[in-house]
Amino acid sequence: MSSDLQRRSFHNTVSAPPQPPDEAYWAALLREGEFASGAPDPGNHEGAWDGYGTPAAASETADGDGAGISDDWEEVRRTYESDDTVTLTVIGYNRGGLLVAWRNLRGFVPASQLVDAPASEDGVVRRDELAGRVDQELSLRVIELNPAQNRLILSERAAQVGPGTRANILGSLHVGDECTGRVTNLCDFGAFVDLGGVEGLIHISELSWGRVGHPKDLLRRGQDVRVYVMDIDQANGRVALSLKRLQPDPWETVEARYQVGQIVTGVITNVVDFGAFACIEEGLEGLIHVSELAEGHFLHPRNVVQEGETVQARILNIDGSARRLGLSLRRVDNGADPTANLGSDAY
Repeated sequence: MSSDLQRRSFHNTVSAPPQPPDEAYWAALLREGEFASGAPDPGNHEGAWDGYGTPAAASETADGDGAGISDDWEEVRRTYESDDTVTLTVIGYNRGGLLVAWRNLRGFVPASQLVDAPASEDGVVRRDELAGRVDQELSLRVIELNPAQNRLILSERAAQVGPGTRANILGSLHVGDECTGRVTNLCDFGAFVDLGGVEGLIHISELSWGRVGHPKDLLRRGQDVRVYVMDIDQANGRVALSLKRLQPDPWETVEARYQVGQIVTGVITNVVDFGAFACIEEGLEGLIHVSELAEGHFLHPRNVVQEGETVQARILNIDGSARRLGLSLRRVDNGADPTANLGSDAY
């Protein structure tokens, strides 16, 4: 696996470096599904979990005591700091991953951190694949722990590399780096990329400047990709990555490349009550307000255009800083002044 790191300036592609994600960003991702899981009791493998990947009140077993739990957390910390691997038994599951037992503690292995992560998007098939791993033993490495929040996250993927590898990679990464990694898992909210022993996440909003229905539309498992490092959380081993920031933001130059009155070709991407959106290039969508779709009366914008349809439109207004582009279908052929009689709803 290539994990070459190459520092470079990004001023030629973006006007300012991106703001690093804050804790709310990560918390939102954790809640979205891949890390969100838990098992409230031994008899129920599909119960509600807290948003961080560990059971809300599962840091002790029925016969556990405070001193024993404290000793267990200390053992976990020593294992984490020495970067050792442990072999634990799977005792539960849900759609997010597997629950494992570590003496009186319960740890969580997100599905993305399994060597053979479930590939199916079918909920029943995915559940059955994870259920089949109950009672199996896994070789794991601790990647995150927080006793105060009963949070213990482990990884089977991280256990595949030698001791110290993760720390070395995390220590060599910097915000603004470009690096090469391999896609390991695709989820509704993004793609996980192995950087040679540390997995980073490309949130779906960072895959492209344009609309992305699902990460699988752009990436596939096993694919090698070049990524931009947005943020590094050394304490928790989290790396936020981006694909789109390797390309110029089309909105930054839109006013230099297009002009009001120009006729452009676009593809309808979304039809809503107040109009339709048309993509005129990747990452550049304009709004055709309902009043600019056609002459006369019609029940709904879908009576005029459909998603996927290619149309000719006239540019009514451009505002790159606000990322807005106003378009018109009805003004394409009538030769009317494209800026005349525009109401506040034109965009």
